[in-house]
Amino acid sequence: MTRLRLVLALCALLPALAQAAGIGEDGARLLLTRTGFGANPAKIAELAPLSRAQAVDRVLANPRTEPLTPPPGWVMQPIELPRYAQLPEDQKKALRQQENQRSLELKGWWLGEMRATDSPISEKMTLFWHNHFVSGLDKVNSPELMARQNLLLRREALGNFGTLLHEIAHDPAMMRYLDTANNRKGQPNENFAREVMELFTLGEGHYSEQDIREAARAFTGWGMQPGSGDFVNRPRLHDDGIKTVFGQSGNYDGDQVLGLLLQRPDTARFVTTKLWRYLVSPTPDPRSVDRLAAGFYDSGYQIKPLVRALLMTDAFWKSGGQLVKSPVELTVGTLVTFDLTPADYRPLALFNRNLGQDLFSPPNVKGWPGGDDWINSATLLARKQFLARLSGGGINLPSGGPAMLPVATGLDDPSQKATERRLTRLNLDTADWAERYHVDSVHRASHLLLPVKPASPPQAGDAGEVVRELLLDAAYQVD
Repeated sequence: MTRLRLVLALCALLPALAQAAGIGEDGARLLLTRTGFGANPAKIAELAPLSRAQAVDRVLANPRTEPLTPPPGWVMQPIELPRYAQLPEDQKKALRQQENQRSLELKGWWLGEMRATDSPISEKMTLFWHNHFVSGLDKVNSPELMARQNLLLRREALGNFGTLLHEIAHDPAMMRYLDTANNRKGQPNENFAREVMELFTLGEGHYSEQDIREAARAFTGWGMQPGSGDFVNRPRLHDDGIKTVFGQSGNYDGDQVLGLLLQRPDTARFVTTKLWRYLVSPTPDPRSVDRLAAGFYDSGYQIKPLVRALLMTDAFWKSGGQLVKSPVELTVGTLVTFDLTPADYRPLALFNRNLGQDLFSPPNVKGWPGGDDWINSATLLARKQFLARLSGGGINLPSGGPAMLPVATGLDDPSQKATERRLTRLNLDTADWAERYHVDSVHRASHLLLPVKPASPPQAGDAGEVVRELLLDAAYQVD
């Protein structure tokens, strides 16, 4: 009987002992790829001896609220939004070319920040919110406004969801994208009211069409200053009548409606579920989500504690290989893992567009669906071509060949050729990398690079060739 009690006591202690033990190389690689981009062997070695709690706290420590690399100089210059209808054709063309150039520069800058940052979790969460509070250059038509939205998302990436919700509702890029700027008394536009409920807070099935119509009235009067695009409240255009939203009535304005959304536990559950799919697995555990969402709600929507709680679940530590790498995670993650730094990130932005993830230009208001949708016959081939060329002598895309990079809209031919020349210099020496990090076996290389066993295990031999084969293995496409 005494022995049975001892066995039962030890079994009860096993989960705690597992959390207290070092996470090892596999756990470190998983944590680094899920909370950032790629997993460099030096970082893996740093985290491997730590317990789960120590490692999670390490990656969440001191998140950046401002980028490490300064954005392009034009981002913070005074904005003067052009009125295209009043311009002659030659000026329209020149402005559109400048807009295209700046858009590509902005995309390259953000990729460079993902690669260079000392706080990968900040960029990973900024990317999450970019795909949650969706806006796009195709409708905003202002790289300046999109850049400032990116800075806003980073400031609150691990801060407070309620604060972020209110600020994004006032954000000029969002107001352009969802037509809040054209919302006025007697002519309420329902776009923002619908999306703030369906995509930003509650999710489908937790509101009525009447709630949308009444909320749209509350958002009337919000607008943008001509020229600068700054947010402005116009009381004369606001519907100051009584509105009934979620069964509650009052003379609500837009911010008060956002407050009503934050009062509903469904909002905490919706955001928690979406973060689970982003950081843990495609199949959230309902009981765990309910528990985490309750903590998120009770904290007043503090994001960092929620992320920490997600990363501390047993489900997270058992989830290796369950998420398909997005194009950005694949490309930037490969740069981080293998210590590569391109001279110019614009070609990488164009390549990611080919793979289906065009930063600052999500496909629609729902954003990128992610998951298995990242992979099809064309994108899988392009992914493998990228890795094969990178590790087989360097990227080299001759003009007229099977182009992985389209012609850059807004760049003249000399600039485009210069961009491609810079990309050809990006070369991964797998043998040198293997020697530098003492990768002397298939087993060790697999643990550093893959979340699961390789689909086609390489034969023992030249370490550089082993690394190259693992890069081309199907398991490298998942995290």
